[in-house]
Amino acid sequence: MNRYLYLLILIAFTLVSCSDDGTKGTDAATDSDKDKDIRKYNLEIQKEQAAKRTPCDALSVEEFVIKNYEKGSYLVEFDKTYTYSLHKPAVLHHNTRNSKLVFAVIAKSKPGERLVEKKNIVGYESSFINLDSTKLGTAFFFLTMFECYNDELVPVWEAEVPRHGGFNYMKMNQWSFNRTPYITLNFEDGIISGHRDYNYFFIDGFFERPHLLETYEGLVHKRTMQNFNNDKFPDYYEYRFIDSLLQVSDSIPFRWDEKRKVYHSPVNKRWIRKY
Repeated sequence: MNRYLYLLILIAFTLVSCSDDGTKGTDAATDSDKDKDIRKYNLEIQKEQAAKRTPCDALSVEEFVIKNYEKGSYLVEFDKTYTYSLHKPAVLHHNTRNSKLVFAVIAKSKPGERLVEKKNIVGYESSFINLDSTKLGTAFFFLTMFECYNDELVPVWEAEVPRHGGFNYMKMNQWSFNRTPYITLNFEDGIISGHRDYNYFFIDGFFERPHLLETYEGLVHKRTMQNFNNDKFPDYYEYRFIDSLLQVSDSIPFRWDEKRKVYHSPVNKRWIRKY
């Protein structure tokens, strides 16, 4: 009799374990539909709590991403540890004489992997994600420009950011050489004990895809923006260090080659960089 009772208990336990058809344990990180529902709910709460709304504001960008982007895409937030005491969306408004522009940093999850979480792609700790990004999902960052036209967001272009984690902040700058505006996306980089800046230059105006120049600074890593040939493209110095002394041993110039679409060095024709 005890044997039959044991079999009944075992069968009941098996049925309970399988009753959710294999979906037990899913959460927003693995269930894209659940993730989207949670974000829609949170957005509605934010709308209700917003004291004042303006056309094409950050909430409008968040709503646009939820409605129009593929699953696993998110409007990124500034790193509150370094920049703000509260979470602030990575959205920048810029008005020209004829247009109202909205810049946003948007992260997309790599298809086939776990959906990324915003907390895992922002700040110093996430800057190590390049060493093992698949466990927490792989994020592809994009700087995106919208035009606020008739109080509606109209996508104009998106430019990929060659980084998977460590986002800190973005800001609008102006090149001192010829006053060309550019947007800097700052990323923490714990691997080099420093930071990386991805500078998007609006060489031919805001409505054309920007030109990317990377600068960075770390313990024994450094690259600084320069002007070598007085053209419209920024150049840079890449520095070599004496590791044992943490001192600069040499500075190598790199100039933009518009025909080949690469940076190259007159020191060695084989030394080329994409950005």
